[in-house]
Amino acid sequence: MKIEDLERMKNEGPESLPSEERRKFLKMGLVVTGVFAGGSVLSLTSARNVYGALEGIKLKKYPYKPHYSMVIRQDRCIDCELCKEACVKTNNVPEYGYRTTILEREIPIGPDEFQREFMPVLCNHCNQPPCVRVCPTKATYKDKKTGIVMMEYKKCIGCKTCMAACPYNARYFNEEKRAIDKCNFCFDTRLSKGEKLTACAAACPADVRIFGDLSDPESRVYKLVHEPERVVWVLRPETGALPNVYYTKG
Repeated sequence: MKIEDLERMKNEGPESLPSEERRKFLKMGLVVTGVFAGGSVLSLTSARNVYGALEGIKLKKYPYKPHYSMVIRQDRCIDCELCKEACVKTNNVPEYGYRTTILEREIPIGPDEFQREFMPVLCNHCNQPPCVRVCPTKATYKDKKTGIVMMEYKKCIGCKTCMAACPYNARYFNEEKRAIDKCNFCFDTRLSKGEKLTACAAACPADVRIFGDLSDPESRVYKLVHEPERVVWVLRPETGALPNVYYTKG
């Protein structure tokens, strides 16, 4: 969704959001400036001199180091799919599965005129991931150092409960592994080997996907998310999952 679309939608007012939800984002250095589509889309802007923390944990810094996050500059996506190709090649994703994809829709802008827009999506590596809460075998877990939501394949029994719980439809059953598979920010294939970017971020020719350490004030993700007056938003905030994938324009 482009910011222009948000501007055309009726702002239901941040006051319609439960105070607890507003406090969650304030702890992450963000202020809710708008509520749209029944709370399924929020617009956010940075709150200066405020640092992130998990709900209930009053830290004056981000809970992970590095705290891996991604900012998607949505209006730059041209649907070239080089990100998807890089992901498949790097992580051996089978034809029937995906770790990241690009959603597409047409927005009416006039009589018989439509504007096509693209939205890259992937696992949001939530701070409060529903998938982790429901897994009966702890096969999926939140990495204590990086905050990445990981899979331990040998523990997975293929019950698909995590797939049902994921707010972002970001998981699939890998027939060859006989286990659920998902994006892990290329931790095993790139980050653990010294690479600084995920395969999708490195392959994007339009610099759509900005990946990095949200706890590092010098990182691009930190600067984008905390840039004064810049509007960023997250998908499906009503779930309370506190995603680590942010959307913005420009």
